[in-house]
Amino acid sequence: MKSWKWGPGPGLTTDWLRLRYASVNCIEVDEELARSLGRRTENANVRVQCADATAMPYRDSTFSGAVAFTMLHHVPSPALQDRLFAEVYRVLRPGGVFAGTDGVQSWLMRMFHICDTMVLVDPARLRIRLELTGFKEVKIEDGAGRFRFFARCPSQDPDKVTGS
Repeated sequence: MKSWKWGPGPGLTTDWLRLRYASVNCIEVDEELARSLGRRTENANVRVQCADATAMPYRDSTFSGAVAFTMLHHVPSPALQDRLFAEVYRVLRPGGVFAGTDGVQSWLMRMFHICDTMVLVDPARLRIRLELTGFKEVKIEDGAGRFRFFARCPSQDPDKVTGS
C-alpha cells in the first residue's frame, strides 16, 4: 500500500481558490507535492506548508474558513480524521466555516484507489462527528458518487480564543 497522503496535491482547487480569496494557506503532507505546488504558486497569494493536518502549525483561531476537497478518504483512519476535524475547529475563528466534498463507496472509487489509502467517511455519521468536535449548523448533502458538507464554529464559544 502507498503511504497515505492528503492535502492540495497538485493544486487544482488551490488554483480556483486563489482567484477568489485574498490569501490561501495550504497544508500538504507529501514533501514533493508541497515543494512542487509551492514553486508553482510562489508569486501568487498562496502559502504552501509541508505539514500534517492533524497537527497544524497555526495558532488557535487563525482562519475564517477551511476546506477539504476530496481528501478526507486519504486520511488513514477515522481517529485521524477526527483529529483533523478537531484541528480545523481549533484554527478557525468563531463563526468560521469548514466545508468540503468527498467520495462515497462505488466501484469507480475502489478502482481508482487500488494500492492507495481509502478510508471513506460515512456521510450519515459525519454530522455527529463534526458536532462532537464542536461545530454547529452542520449540513450534509448527498449526491451521485459524492457528498458535500458545511459546518460552522459557534460565534459565541467561550472555549475559542481569538487569534491575533
